[in-house]
Amino acid sequence: MKPQLLKVSNNLVNSFSARRDNVPYINNRWHYHPEVELIYFKKGSGTQFIGDNIKRFSSGDIVLVGAHLPHYWKFDDNYFNEGETDHADVIVIHFCENFWGSHFLSLPENKGIKQTLEKARRGIQILDSERENIASIMEHILVASGSQRIILLMEALLEIERSTKEKQLSSIGFHNNFEDSENDRINAIYNYSLTHFKRKIQMEEMAAVANISPNSFCRYFKTRTRKTYTQFISEIRVGHACKLLIEDSLNVKQICYESGFHNFASFHKHFKIITGQSPLSYQKSFLRK
Repeated sequence: MKPQLLKVSNNLVNSFSARRDNVPYINNRWHYHPEVELIYFKKGSGTQFIGDNIKRFSSGDIVLVGAHLPHYWKFDDNYFNEGETDHADVIVIHFCENFWGSHFLSLPENKGIKQTLEKARRGIQILDSERENIASIMEHILVASGSQRIILLMEALLEIERSTKEKQLSSIGFHNNFEDSENDRINAIYNYSLTHFKRKIQMEEMAAVANISPNSFCRYFKTRTRKTYTQFISEIRVGHACKLLIEDSLNVKQICYESGFHNFASFHKHFKIITGQSPLSYQKSFLRK
């Protein structure tokens, strides 16, 4: 279940890459790269995979992804519909940990930045008001030149260091197996699951998608993701339910079935296990914000 190695575009003019994406399909696959990635979703929503963590992403989210940590942002279907008015707006910055020199992070003044980059090896999501400052800095990096770009990147990392509300995403025990030669299998499993999660998915189906025997699929999936396929599909369904609860256009029972659960008790149980809240509590807490 190897992610694909992505070659990040760079040039001789700049020491790190900064770009704005307005389409939802840029690098739309499970991948990794040696560069650290700082990403700001000014506009966009979908399902986020970082290491062994699965959750919803939405407009305003900022995530710092460490070097070699596999990740994948799958935008919601409405971003791909022809004639759709929803458009993505994402700022992405890639930089190598040592682009400013091999001894820079060892300086005592840079201890905080070094610790931030170490934490990013599991992925960091910024959850407090620092997001606004970081987003503003990233906008400025896009148009800055010369040494100002490097100074602004340091300021963004310092804002992340100062953040009082952040969440590490992937589990401590997650280790990607780069020796696995089957590059496309995880993409096939993810894409099939995201397309069909609203109905009951048989293990025989997934075994066919993964091109292995039904008896081997469950063991194969858990060995490589540290979770069962049942847990994985429940996380996708709960993530979709969170989206519908936030939109507040359906009642909770409708959301239960629209998200792929076949009875309300199962929906309530899995939702609480994954989010720590009941569906109604989650909705109320979001609407209060």
